[in-house]
Amino acid sequence: MQHGRALGIDLGGTKIEAMLLSPQGDELWRRRIATPAGDYGATLQAIAALVAQAQDAGGGPCSIGVGTPGSLTPEGLMKNSNSQCLNGRPLQADLQALLGQPVRLANDANCLALSEATDGAGAGAPVVFAAILGTGCGAGIAVHGRVLGGPNGLAGEWGHNPLPWAVP
Repeated sequence: MQHGRALGIDLGGTKIEAMLLSPQGDELWRRRIATPAGDYGATLQAIAALVAQAQDAGGGPCSIGVGTPGSLTPEGLMKNSNSQCLNGRPLQADLQALLGQPVRLANDANCLALSEATDGAGAGAPVVFAAILGTGCGAGIAVHGRVLGGPNGLAGEWGHNPLPWAVP
């Protein structure tokens, strides 16, 4: 589904921010709301409301991408999200069903690493590491302008690594 306009949604632990861009990359619309803490259904509805507002402001359908904490399992379920109500849920499938159109979903730190590697501070660098320190913490790596996901979709992640217990 190609519309020219693109809606990017940053789903965070405390806020959801959406921005609609023109085909040339100009900002057409932006909104930021609080994330419904711990409520999966309300989070889906909040995203749907933002999509509707963006489509009203931008003159109709647009492609949709969501950056989210955590990552998708091969079965399409969320894992390793600091927003724990997302874990074990089919976020991408539920959003697609609710919105009636395809939704691209990716780890937010991977989105940051790719953005910086393609047209940000790391543009042209062979390797870009990006860290998010917010409600949760995580990281992503882009190598030669492509996200390095690894076999479990967690390459670059350091926010959920267990540390050894101190031995007295």
